[in-house]
Amino acid sequence: MKLSDLAFEHAPIGLCMLENRIISGCNQEFARIFGGQMADFQNVPFAHFYASMEDYEKIGARALTQIRKTGRYGDERVMRRRSGELFWCRVRGQSLTPEDPFRRGIWSLSDLSEERPVVELTPREREVAILTCRGMTSKEIGKELELSFRTVELHRARLLEKFGARKLAELVAKLSGMPL
Repeated sequence: MKLSDLAFEHAPIGLCMLENRIISGCNQEFARIFGGQMADFQNVPFAHFYASMEDYEKIGARALTQIRKTGRYGDERVMRRRSGELFWCRVRGQSLTPEDPFRRGIWSLSDLSEERPVVELTPREREVAILTCRGMTSKEIGKELELSFRTVELHRARLLEKFGARKLAELVAKLSGMPL
């Protein structure tokens, strides 16, 4: 086995190769994170590991736009293990085919579940939480999600309650897994 193959297989971060958003290969850490053996993930659509099909479509559209601009994409999102358990995951990817961004790419995934437990959120609350962590104001989030400022504020109020936070800075710290 070549050194580059060994490095990929034994990297201390989850790695996978995607071809048209289908897993063409992964390493041991990816298999551990998602709950299986490396062979279990061969030719499996990456959509199976999103919290919902709505997330798969929305995040995919956002990623495609960003990859077309820069060749790379990254975020933190809730994903699903093979067992169905939801967990927070840091995802970073790079297209190897800039002319067709999803044709082939390499993606890294880190399990954030120890620092950031999953709180049951609606898909809209999850979107608002992610955009809040990116530092967007309620007005900016409203524009991005085509919601009114007041609706975004209601979602943020529910997030504060669900996470037991008193103010926005505390909520962002809890969402991002930062120590308080």
